[in-house]
Amino acid sequence: MQCVQHALNKLPELIIAIGSAQFSHTLHNPFTAGERVTMIRLALDEAKMDADKYYLIPVRDLRIHDLWVPHLVSQTPRFEVVFSNEPVTSRLFKETGFRVEPLPFYDREIYSSTEIRERVVRGKSWEELVPPSVASYIKRIFGDERLRELAMSDEPEHHRHELQLKF
Repeated sequence: MQCVQHALNKLPELIIAIGSAQFSHTLHNPFTAGERVTMIRLALDEAKMDADKYYLIPVRDLRIHDLWVPHLVSQTPRFEVVFSNEPVTSRLFKETGFRVEPLPFYDREIYSSTEIRERVVRGKSWEELVPPSVASYIKRIFGDERLRELAMSDEPEHHRHELQLKF
């Protein structure tokens, strides 16, 4: 929420692009685009963010770098500033003429989707890392169960200790 507030302190409205919208039911992207939209909306509502100040737009990945920025631009309202800490994303937008600004990190080691997914899969406590409304939603759609099932292997029991979870 701090990142959204940071951006809204600089701009009158914000477009939140939800990438990899075509992927779901994988360890890296366990949730559908619709589920991700719902979770972000729940978190922003819980943080009392004004819904008139942001758009949530799922965007499919093309995996072709020189086409990706024009594709994203075609899927969103007009914008001039991109907030990103991801090096490739930042470079692609800079090369296309956009102003790119970094976002401050807020306890990134703890509040990361990778950390949350790993905790869910390993049966550790994860709920305190997301807003209560989001934790409730994930449980209601059996998202925690989905993640654990996605991490299962059909390897024999004696090989399972060798498997590395790759998020």
